[in-house]
Amino acid sequence: MKLFTSFLALAALCASVSAEDKNLFNGKDLTGWKGLDFWSVEDGVITGRTTKEKPTKGNTFLVWEGEVADFELTFQYKIVGGNSGVQYRSKLVDAKGFVISGYQGDFEAGKTYSGILYEEKGRGILAKRGEKVVVKEGADAKKPKIEVTGSLGKTEEIQAKIKAGEWNEYRVVAKGGHLQHFINGVQTVDVTDETAIGAKKGLLALQLHAGPPMVVQFKDLVLKEIK
Repeated sequence: MKLFTSFLALAALCASVSAEDKNLFNGKDLTGWKGLDFWSVEDGVITGRTTKEKPTKGNTFLVWEGEVADFELTFQYKIVGGNSGVQYRSKLVDAKGFVISGYQGDFEAGKTYSGILYEEKGRGILAKRGEKVVVKEGADAKKPKIEVTGSLGKTEEIQAKIKAGEWNEYRVVAKGGHLQHFINGVQTVDVTDETAIGAKKGLLALQLHAGPPMVVQFKDLVLKEIK
């Protein structure tokens, strides 16, 4: 009986943990998300697409109708051409154009920026790939002092783990001022933002970058709040 009771307690705990995971995409349509008509669902995945005939004038975003603070987000992405990323703890600065500013877990079809921490319409690159950094106050709020305190590996070695034109797994973990990015299980940045303007909560959004034609796709978006 004691063993059976313990099993029930364990099952209840597992159910509780699973309940904390929130699937952000239903696999059928964009319910719970808002953006311009560059975004759609194709073959059961969220798809952002620009063409030569239909470019976007600037970076535009598909915005989740919710807010994140301390969290862990995992998703699969595939990109053909161009640059994209996931915005978190961000804010809407142009409702008509769905323009977002704030922290971004960057990724691209190229070989330089995937995994970095970039602040869209803000302080720019806060951590390059492979860096462990502390972001401190500077004389100008938009120009912080960035101290590189360690290494997570060579950028070329991290890039070698990323599959070009195929599905990759991205994970973002944010707790307080501590921000971490991972691609395919490999940590790409580790950032401690000690500044007053470092956001502690805000919007979550997916980026479609201005420029040459591109396609970016997302699936299996799972959010877990950290308490």
